[in-house]
Amino acid sequence: MATFQIEGGHPLKGEIQPQGAKNEALQILCAVLLTNETVKINNIPDIRDVNKLIDILSNLGVKIQKLGKGSYSFKSDELNLEYLESEQFKQEGSGLRGSIMIVGPLLGRFGKGYIPRPGGDKIGRRRLDTHFEGFIKLGAKFRYNKEERFYGVEAPNGLTGTYMLLEEASVTGTANIVMAAALAEGETTIYNAACEPYLQQLCKMLVSMGANIDGIGSNMLKINGVKELGGCTHTILPDMIEIGSWVGLAAMTKSELTIKNVSWENLGLIPNTFRKLGITIEKKGDDIYIPAHKEGYEVQSFIDGSIMNISDAPWPGFTPDLLSIMLVVATQAKGSVLIHQKMFESRLFFVDKLIDMGAKIILCDPHRATVIGHNFESQLKATTMTSPDIRAGISLLIAALSAKGTSTIHNIEQIDRGYEDIDGRLRKIGAKITRL
Repeated sequence: MATFQIEGGHPLKGEIQPQGAKNEALQILCAVLLTNETVKINNIPDIRDVNKLIDILSNLGVKIQKLGKGSYSFKSDELNLEYLESEQFKQEGSGLRGSIMIVGPLLGRFGKGYIPRPGGDKIGRRRLDTHFEGFIKLGAKFRYNKEERFYGVEAPNGLTGTYMLLEEASVTGTANIVMAAALAEGETTIYNAACEPYLQQLCKMLVSMGANIDGIGSNMLKINGVKELGGCTHTILPDMIEIGSWVGLAAMTKSELTIKNVSWENLGLIPNTFRKLGITIEKKGDDIYIPAHKEGYEVQSFIDGSIMNISDAPWPGFTPDLLSIMLVVATQAKGSVLIHQKMFESRLFFVDKLIDMGAKIILCDPHRATVIGHNFESQLKATTMTSPDIRAGISLLIAALSAKGTSTIHNIEQIDRGYEDIDGRLRKIGAKITRL
């Protein structure tokens, strides 16, 4: 288990370039299985979860060539489908939740797909029903080996387009169904589809490969199946979650930072939600500039004077992946705020570490926490802690960088799952952080 040692309390300064989006990369990489032609992908982040998926694709028989930093070519013309039922795949696939998205393209192209019960963050129940109910509606037969916790779907006669209303606007579920439907016979309509920018990116990539998809960016997608898909070149968007993480870091450490090339049009509510906490965010071209908040930042109130409430929702609502960051940033704001995590019931359980550091937080229940900001009148204290998941891990790292003294964070492999060379990039802007 690796560890970060952080000497906090130092302001940072400089420019930082966000990595490619983790959540887009996991979808896009699975889509290379839909064609036997070459697919080139740029801006792939060098992080643990993405590298695990690339390893799985390689073991499946995908020919992979690294073209440069973050750029790869993929060719899926000679796949070894027997790997899907091997013990090796059961072990490798179960360690990565994103591996579920190989099922859709394999089902659409080859009429079968298998997956062990995937792992991922310990942030609460994350059902797979949406994925498999969608496949069943397209005509696939579902099987589940309870003893081995192994899922499978088969459609030896191919898939047939249909209408479906998703029970939840699952991003990965929508992506999986779209990839399967792209090669199904006839028209598939998906209502209550997820419409996040990364899902839009997947749809645009599929269209460039020859797919027929209408309604991109809305919650109703119509896919007219085609016989086959071809190759393409695709560039992944900057990671909006990392961008939000740097905004929170700048505010908490009273740092002047410029976040480069953020793709403003794909940030949605993120900038304005940070502004609700009183953080100054300036648009300079396609960059975000955050001045040093030497006088702190003050939480806004609603028009009627009631306490500010920040909650998550499916896109275009505020992303749940940034609520942990918002909670940490609120600990040093002037004023109080209610953080309401609606979509996952275990994501707020890391607040006990912040309370140990001196934060004033009332955990109301698994979904809600009230934060009474210090207004920097009382600095957080350094402590030793363990990262429970990716987003809580980066939140604790931000807290440690703002705290007085030297903090230790164990299990930083969780942070490495989502953030590329996090310590090296932080050192370049002045952070005192060591990887042990």
